[in-house]
Amino acid sequence: MTAKASPKLVAVGDNCLDAYLTNGLLTVGGNALNVAAQWRRNGWSARYFGAIGEDTEGEIVFAELATVGLSPSDVERLPGDTAVTLLRDQSGERKFLHESFGVGENYMPAPEHYAHIAAADWVHLGTNSNKELVRRLVADHVSFSVDISTAHLLLPLEGVSLLFASGPNDADTPVEPLLGALRAAGARQVVLTCGRRGSYFDNGTSIVHAAATPVDVVDTCGAGDSFIATFLTTFCCDKLSAAEALHRASVAAAETCTHLGGFPQKPRPIPDWLLAKYASSIIDAQGA
Repeated sequence: MTAKASPKLVAVGDNCLDAYLTNGLLTVGGNALNVAAQWRRNGWSARYFGAIGEDTEGEIVFAELATVGLSPSDVERLPGDTAVTLLRDQSGERKFLHESFGVGENYMPAPEHYAHIAAADWVHLGTNSNKELVRRLVADHVSFSVDISTAHLLLPLEGVSLLFASGPNDADTPVEPLLGALRAAGARQVVLTCGRRGSYFDNGTSIVHAAATPVDVVDTCGAGDSFIATFLTTFCCDKLSAAEALHRASVAAAETCTHLGGFPQKPRPIPDWLLAKYASSIIDAQGA
């Protein structure tokens, strides 16, 4: 699909290999990479900046970038390991057995990459983002979002344009205290995703709710990233209402739940060398 001429969208941060031990398959993922991949497959002009190791795992990530239209030259190769996540499926729900952040942990873009990032129309930071990068984007008046998942108050949130966070799935647990805490910490707008309970948007004036989209789940990995990618283009770029953006994002998340991985790709068999490398983590998880 031909990329739309504008706006310029950039995702920054995490990537990983997701190893599904239940079925022996491997996909490429990570919040920031998944968001950029979803933008590209939906025709938006998008770039992804991150870091991978100078290892075989990094070569797999490197190869997948080109298949979704992202430039491998935007990714830094650093000495060390590429991030790997070991998962086991339990009725469509992912269970993490091992999670490493590799050389992408606390990723700070090189100066030449940061210049492109700061010039974008919208920037999204993946999970486990660098605190100083958050502060720098705020200081440089860059419009950006960040996904904090369940680490609700670990990053400096003062001045963050839009925050994505995981909220309570239990319908008996009110969302208002968490929304209020995140906005009190400085986030200007907050989106909470609460699983089957749906999603909530708070801009300080009103709270908007949208129901989750029913789906027969194959895999939930990356569904939240598809939600973020769609919400950002519909709300921040197309300027649709928060209610419509939440709804479209929910539909996108449900579609991602129908296949393995955070974006459509051909899963690879998990190589024997990767299983051997993380054998101790697998054994420890099985004994837990």
